[in-house]
Amino acid sequence: MKYLSPVLSILALIGVIVLFVLKAGNTSKAIKPRSVMRDSSGKEIFSGAKIGFVDIDTLEENYAYFKKKKAEFEIRQKGIDAELEKMSNSIQADYLVLQKKAQAGTLSEAESEEGQQKLMQRQQELELKRQNLGAKFMKDQEAFNKEIHDNLHAYIEKYNVEMDYDYILSYSKDGSILYANPTLDITQDIIKGMNEDYEQAKK
Repeated sequence: MKYLSPVLSILALIGVIVLFVLKAGNTSKAIKPRSVMRDSSGKEIFSGAKIGFVDIDTLEENYAYFKKKKAEFEIRQKGIDAELEKMSNSIQADYLVLQKKAQAGTLSEAESEEGQQKLMQRQQELELKRQNLGAKFMKDQEAFNKEIHDNLHAYIEKYNVEMDYDYILSYSKDGSILYANPTLDITQDIIKGMNEDYEQAKK
């Protein structure tokens, strides 16, 4: 059962997230022209809006809370797989016993019918449990995706009070943005801040 997709894939698919136009909530503020920004070689990158991006793949690999919860989901998934496999093996074993008795002629027609009905009922119970466990797992995963999404947005809002970005984009190798200038990468700042907030929350 591969229920665990990349937990922030929803962010990567968004492509471009416009988080702020100047400072959040300060719509009355007159629009200020930005200075020209240049890379390390002195080449002009852009003028006007101040832009940064967060590499979602790197965030997933280095955000401590995400890694902790991802490991918990993986352990939980293995437990579900093991439980379902145990039930399936038990049904298969009982089926083989019934089959051997039928082949040996030691099973009456009534016993054969009863045995088959019980096996069919257990198989239905197994499928129902598979569906229920899978649905609960996916629901919890979706709730976690939202939590991470909310955590990221909350931290970026706090981060941008001082940094004053006009746009902060979401970047992923499998996302809509095909290239992002490394000089605009603010991922490490975001990871550092979110990890610090997570450590504080644990205390």
